[in-house]
Amino acid sequence: MKKIGLVSLIIICSIQAFSQSFYNYRRGRDIIASLGTGTTTYFGDLKDNGDYFDPKFNLNLGLQYFFNKRVSGRVELQWFSLEGADEDSEENGKINRNLSFKSNNYELNAVGMIQAFPNGTRYYQRKDFNFYAFAGIGLIYFNPKAEYQGKKYALQPIQTEGVKYSRIAIVIPYGGGIRYKIDPFWNVGIEVGFRQTFTDYIDDVSTTYIDNTTFSDPIHATLADRRPEIGLSRQEAGSKRGNPDRNDNYLILNLKVEFYLPAEFMSTAKFRSKRRGRRAKGR
Repeated sequence: MKKIGLVSLIIICSIQAFSQSFYNYRRGRDIIASLGTGTTTYFGDLKDNGDYFDPKFNLNLGLQYFFNKRVSGRVELQWFSLEGADEDSEENGKINRNLSFKSNNYELNAVGMIQAFPNGTRYYQRKDFNFYAFAGIGLIYFNPKAEYQGKKYALQPIQTEGVKYSRIAIVIPYGGGIRYKIDPFWNVGIEVGFRQTFTDYIDDVSTTYIDNTTFSDPIHATLADRRPEIGLSRQEAGSKRGNPDRNDNYLILNLKVEFYLPAEFMSTAKFRSKRRGRRAKGR
């Protein structure tokens, strides 16, 4: 509930700031483009508790707009890889389960952002160093796959647990970062953000085993229960396969480069200029 409250507060502040200051905060460059890369770490059923560092590659693109000197909004598109494997576990129960997955994922999010220190009246009058926090909402598209005999198989269509889950889910991104002003037009920064998801199937593991004889395809039966591959018997239907009480989550750590786009690019200056022109003609 505290996380939801924080998200709601930042979004409300962003909306209020936007409605009050869209035409009042006057600068020549209103839009910031960002490009980032870094690591993404998965937390779920195929990961041991306390294992916080297993990074995979990511890329992201974003556009940010300042509503006033401290509050801004950002839209961002992310691509990232996640994976997990029971064979890497230190728990015998997970090792014996012998499941694994890999997934290429896409995330689109919109967040509200609050800076520690206000910018100046002009975009180039910002602080050399600044800290910020963010929270918002987004969507993730995921497609977990497993490898068997040198070939990768998408797991969602197989319904390994008898559940036809959606490969699109809501996520709540929140976190913070620090940015450094290189020159009037460029920033570099480091950002860390946690993603609370509303799905437990990013890794295709959540609840219980189903009757393995219900699979008509023997490969599908193998991918649903991989214990026989390490010399163990198949699990009985209803046996625990995952933990449905905790959704899958992930952490994104990025190095970012930011650039203040020219005033002609979607700038509010154009809207202000047109409005002044209409007023002048009306006189």
